[in-house]
Amino acid sequence: MTTLEDVTEIGRQDLFLAVVSTRRSDDTIQSSVVNAGVLAHPVDGADVVGFVTYGKTKLANLRLRPQISVTFRAGWQWATVEGGAELIGPDDPHPVIDAEVLRLLLRNVFMAAGGSHHDWDSYDRTMVEQRRTAVLVGPSRIYSN
Repeated sequence: MTTLEDVTEIGRQDLFLAVVSTRRSDDTIQSSVVNAGVLAHPVDGADVVGFVTYGKTKLANLRLRPQISVTFRAGWQWATVEGGAELIGPDDPHPVIDAEVLRLLLRNVFMAAGGSHHDWDSYDRTMVEQRRTAVLVGPSRIYSN
Protein backbone atom coordinates (compact mmCIF):
# COMPACT_ATOMS: atom_id res chain seq x y z
CA MET A 1 0.00 0.00 0.00
CA THR A 2 1.41 3.38 -1.02
CA THR A 3 1.43 6.13 1.62
CA LEU A 4 2.01 9.87 1.67
CA GLU A 5 5.44 9.09 3.15
CA ASP A 6 6.20 7.16 -0.04
CA VAL A 7 4.93 10.10 -2.09
CA THR A 8 7.25 12.46 -0.21
CA GLU A 9 10.25 10.19 -0.73
CA ILE A 10 9.65 9.95 -4.48
CA GLY A 11 9.01 13.70 -4.71
CA ARG A 12 12.23 14.51 -2.82
CA GLN A 13 14.25 12.60 -5.46
CA ASP A 14 13.22 14.98 -8.27
CA LEU A 15 12.83 18.43 -6.68
CA PHE A 16 9.20 17.72 -5.74
CA LEU A 17 8.13 18.13 -9.38
CA ALA A 18 4.69 16.69 -10.01
CA VAL A 19 2.25 16.44 -12.89
CA VAL A 20 -1.15 17.82 -11.95
CA SER A 21 -4.16 16.79 -14.02
CA THR A 22 -7.58 18.45 -13.96
CA ARG A 23 -10.69 18.02 -16.08
CA ARG A 24 -11.75 20.72 -18.53
CA SER A 25 -15.38 21.60 -19.26
CA ASP A 26 -15.24 19.49 -22.47
CA ASP A 27 -14.13 16.45 -20.38
CA THR A 28 -10.58 16.47 -21.75
CA ILE A 29 -7.63 16.45 -19.37
CA GLN A 30 -5.42 19.48 -18.70
CA SER A 31 -2.00 18.65 -17.22
CA SER A 32 0.88 20.79 -16.05
CA VAL A 33 4.02 20.47 -13.96
CA VAL A 34 4.16 22.07 -10.51
CA ASN A 35 6.22 21.80 -7.35
CA ALA A 36 4.12 20.03 -4.74
CA GLY A 37 4.59 18.46 -1.34
CA VAL A 38 2.87 16.88 1.63
CA LEU A 39 1.90 19.08 4.58
CA ALA A 40 -0.62 19.37 7.38
CA HIS A 41 -3.93 21.02 6.52
CA PRO A 42 -4.05 24.39 8.32
CA VAL A 43 -7.48 23.74 9.85
CA ASP A 44 -7.73 20.07 10.77
CA GLY A 45 -4.08 18.97 10.62
CA ALA A 46 -4.75 16.08 8.22
CA ASP A 47 -1.97 15.34 5.74
CA VAL A 48 -2.67 16.72 2.27
CA VAL A 49 -0.75 17.27 -0.94
CA GLY A 50 -0.35 20.95 -1.67
CA PHE A 51 0.88 23.26 -4.38
CA VAL A 52 0.55 26.96 -5.11
CA THR A 53 -0.82 28.30 -8.38
CA TYR A 54 -2.36 31.31 -10.05
CA GLY A 55 -3.92 32.17 -13.35
CA LYS A 56 -7.05 30.88 -14.94
CA THR A 57 -6.78 27.35 -16.31
CA LYS A 58 -6.18 25.04 -13.34
CA LEU A 59 -8.17 27.20 -10.94
CA ALA A 60 -11.17 27.49 -13.28
CA ASN A 61 -11.17 23.73 -13.80
CA LEU A 62 -10.88 23.03 -10.07
CA ARG A 63 -13.58 25.49 -9.06
CA LEU A 64 -16.09 23.65 -11.24
CA ARG A 65 -14.66 20.13 -11.08
CA PRO A 66 -12.45 19.72 -7.99
CA GLN A 67 -11.26 16.18 -8.73
CA ILE A 68 -7.51 16.17 -9.33
CA SER A 69 -4.59 13.80 -9.65
CA VAL A 70 -1.03 14.66 -8.68
CA THR A 71 1.76 12.35 -9.88
CA PHE A 72 5.31 12.48 -8.56
CA ARG A 73 8.10 10.59 -10.32
CA ALA A 74 11.77 9.84 -9.97
CA GLY A 75 13.21 7.76 -12.76
CA TRP A 76 10.79 4.87 -13.24
CA GLN A 77 9.31 5.18 -9.74
CA TRP A 78 6.08 7.11 -9.46
CA ALA A 79 3.21 7.70 -7.07
CA THR A 80 -0.15 9.31 -7.70
CA VAL A 81 -2.49 10.99 -5.26
CA GLU A 82 -6.11 11.45 -6.33
CA GLY A 83 -8.68 13.44 -4.43
CA GLY A 84 -10.74 16.56 -4.13
CA ALA A 85 -8.99 19.90 -4.36
CA GLU A 86 -9.64 22.60 -1.79
CA LEU A 87 -8.70 26.10 -2.96
CA ILE A 88 -7.59 28.71 -0.43
CA GLY A 89 -6.58 32.11 -1.69
CA PRO A 90 -7.66 35.70 -2.29
CA ASP A 91 -10.26 34.63 -4.86
CA ASP A 92 -11.17 31.47 -2.94
CA PRO A 93 -11.58 32.54 0.68
CA HIS A 94 -11.89 30.01 3.47
CA PRO A 95 -14.24 30.83 6.37
CA VAL A 96 -11.61 30.32 9.08
CA ILE A 97 -8.42 31.31 7.26
CA ASP A 98 -7.54 34.98 7.41
CA ALA A 99 -4.80 36.84 5.51
CA GLU A 100 -2.12 35.97 8.08
CA VAL A 101 -2.92 32.26 8.06
CA LEU A 102 -2.99 32.33 4.23
CA ARG A 103 0.44 34.01 4.19
CA LEU A 104 1.85 31.24 6.39
CA LEU A 105 0.03 28.52 4.43
CA LEU A 106 1.59 29.67 1.14
CA ARG A 107 5.00 29.55 2.80
CA ASN A 108 4.32 26.09 4.24
CA VAL A 109 3.25 24.71 0.86
CA PHE A 110 6.37 26.18 -0.73
CA MET A 111 8.62 24.60 1.92
CA ALA A 112 6.80 21.24 1.73
CA ALA A 113 7.62 21.26 -1.99
CA GLY A 114 11.31 21.61 -1.19
CA GLY A 115 11.49 25.39 -1.47
CA SER A 116 13.49 27.84 0.58
CA HIS A 117 13.74 31.59 0.28
CA HIS A 118 16.33 34.19 1.24
CA ASP A 119 13.76 37.01 1.51
CA TRP A 120 10.39 35.89 2.90
CA ASP A 121 8.98 39.44 2.82
CA SER A 122 9.58 39.56 -0.93
CA TYR A 123 8.03 36.10 -1.31
CA ASP A 124 4.95 37.22 0.63
CA ARG A 125 4.57 40.36 -1.52
CA THR A 126 4.81 38.33 -4.73
CA MET A 127 2.16 35.88 -3.51
CA VAL A 128 -0.22 38.78 -2.80
CA GLU A 129 0.53 40.64 -6.05
CA GLN A 130 0.01 37.51 -8.16
CA ARG A 131 -3.07 36.45 -6.18
CA ARG A 132 -1.60 33.00 -5.56
CA THR A 133 -3.85 30.24 -4.33
CA ALA A 134 -3.00 27.18 -2.26
CA VAL A 135 -4.43 23.97 -3.67
CA LEU A 136 -4.78 21.28 -1.02
CA VAL A 137 -5.62 17.74 -2.09
CA GLY A 138 -7.16 15.46 0.49
CA PRO A 139 -6.17 12.00 -0.73
CA SER A 140 -8.98 9.63 -1.59
CA ARG A 141 -6.65 7.23 -3.43
CA ILE A 142 -2.86 6.81 -3.43
CA TYR A 143 -1.13 4.33 -5.72
CA SER A 144 2.21 3.66 -7.37
CA ASN A 145 4.18 1.21 -9.44
